[in-house]
Amino acid sequence: MVFDILGPIMIGPSSSHTAGAARLGKVARDLVEGEILSVTFGLHGSFAETYRGHGTDRALLAGVLGMSPDDERLGQSKQIARNHRLIYSYVRVDLENVHPNTVKFIFVNDQHEVIRITGSSLGGGQIVITQIDDFSVRITGSEPTLLIQHTDKPGVISTVSKVIADSGVNIADMRVRRTEKGKLASMIIETDESIPVKAIQTLKDFAWIHSVKQIDPNGEAIS
Repeated sequence: MVFDILGPIMIGPSSSHTAGAARLGKVARDLVEGEILSVTFGLHGSFAETYRGHGTDRALLAGVLGMSPDDERLGQSKQIARNHRLIYSYVRVDLENVHPNTVKFIFVNDQHEVIRITGSSLGGGQIVITQIDDFSVRITGSEPTLLIQHTDKPGVISTVSKVIADSGVNIADMRVRRTEKGKLASMIIETDESIPVKAIQTLKDFAWIHSVKQIDPNGEAIS
């Protein structure tokens, strides 16, 4: 891929600490329902050591504000956050056995729900989300990705697959996790193209589906 050879188009000195951090913040934010009232960035490893000098603090915040890595406002993200009354803070954490460029986001949304998301910047602007609350996941944001939280029960996978197939979209990869049998489960589905809004609404209308979130690498999150 040309991207892999040339690297990302970005503002800042480092693809890992600025471009990757901004992209990581944006994908994490897109996984949260509603308006974000506050975010705490738990910085691990290299992120914790150099986040001020490399602009990682501003890049992560810019991503949470919805900016892309090449947004010229990235360096002004702290002032923009204050203008939007977004409360933010940075703390050093030891997450153990993770990539050195890792951050744990702790979001509070307008429903006063606390959402914890962990992800890493892998270099060259590439990122991966590895944890959402109690669920281990792998979300790179490089393909259209559907995240569904639902009740664990028979028939869910086949029903969701049929809705997606009926919309004319092909599933490239699917991973399912659950906390315990019959309780909360999550489904991560990567597709060849974005799923139409109508199909997403059909999924949300099922009583046993709690939330549906689509991450589109070429656009905004659909929820």
